[in-house]
Amino acid sequence: MTTRRHRLNTAARFVVNVSRTLARHRVVVALAGLALTMAVAAAYILIGGLRVNPIRSQFSVRVMLPESGGLLANQDVTLRGVPIGRVQSIDLTGNAVTAIATIDGGIRIPRDTAVRVSALSTAGEQYLDFRPASSGGPYLTDGSVVGEDHTSVPVPFHQVLAHMEGVLNQIDPATVDAILTEMRVGPKGPAKLSAIVNGGTFFISTLDSVLPETISTFRNSRTVLTTMVETQPGLRQTTRNMREVLGAANRMDGGFRRLVDTGSAPLQQLEALVADNSETMVQLLGNLTTIAQLSYVRVPALKALFPTERGSVLEGLADMVHDNALWLIGDVYPRYICDYKLPRLPASQPDFPEPYRYTYCDNPDPSVLIRGARNAPRPPGDDTAGPPPDYEPHATTDPTPGSASTIPATFGGPPMPSEPPS
Repeated sequence: MTTRRHRLNTAARFVVNVSRTLARHRVVVALAGLALTMAVAAAYILIGGLRVNPIRSQFSVRVMLPESGGLLANQDVTLRGVPIGRVQSIDLTGNAVTAIATIDGGIRIPRDTAVRVSALSTAGEQYLDFRPASSGGPYLTDGSVVGEDHTSVPVPFHQVLAHMEGVLNQIDPATVDAILTEMRVGPKGPAKLSAIVNGGTFFISTLDSVLPETISTFRNSRTVLTTMVETQPGLRQTTRNMREVLGAANRMDGGFRRLVDTGSAPLQQLEALVADNSETMVQLLGNLTTIAQLSYVRVPALKALFPTERGSVLEGLADMVHDNALWLIGDVYPRYICDYKLPRLPASQPDFPEPYRYTYCDNPDPSVLIRGARNAPRPPGDDTAGPPPDYEPHATTDPTPGSASTIPATFGGPPMPSEPPS
């Protein structure tokens, strides 16, 4: 207990002695405290505010810009908006501007990054913003150079004013004054003007949200408009031709009206003709379809039937006459005639019998009937060069279909008295 009391007395005596000493030298103590406060404040401003840290490692990157875009030395360098360094200097190199950026050593930025000079507000406060498309290497190191093809700057204010001047020149002051006058007439004029301004703001914000697509549209429209300018003479000629065509149509207006007024009667007659012959036309169209199908698969036979390597008849006659003479070749030997072994009907039979269906030559010699149907080219799988199995040799074709206007041709003529067709 005595030892503990002795320690407390010693500590209290030391504090009292230090307080008396400081009280005797209070001016020196005040000056030391003020100096310490200033040192702490300066360190906070340099390290926290100005981001000047002599013990921190940094590396330099050269950024090639087409123009400064308002960027100055000692302005911020950011990575997607987060400060990571400072712009050390801005140098002019030929037709380009080189910005030397000092970046914190612990920051890793890919080499293929995009760099843009941006502004905090319309008043300026530009900064250099790095916006990499990926997070993979290789990364920028001390002395790396970012090419001009990876950098961009905002549109200069003078260029904006020049473009605005072109837009304003296209606005008619009288028209604007008339619009404002009309808006002042009604009580809802201010509301309408506010709606127009809000609509324009919404339109501009929408275009800003799809800025790449908008720029692409403008660039494509430049190509289209350039093409239209190049083809302007042709468009003018087309306009003149269309004017002439429309003028001729206008001069024939009376004829067109007469055609419309009187054209219904021929159309009605055509409709009646089609209605009277609809059944026959349906059968005719069916037959034409069958003929087209058969002709399509027998194109080689048709080509052999109508050869193209021969000359015309006039050329053949011209070849016959030469050397002041007419030259002919005669064949005195009789040609072989195929016997079809079918009964021959007398030519005087007046009932017009139907022809035989199967007329095939029994002689298989290919030199017989060289141009006959048996030797014609056929599609694959076609075996119609000979008669079908179990066929009736004396079978005839189907009778010709009759109609209301057909006169029966029976043996010896039609029965008398014959009634004329209705």
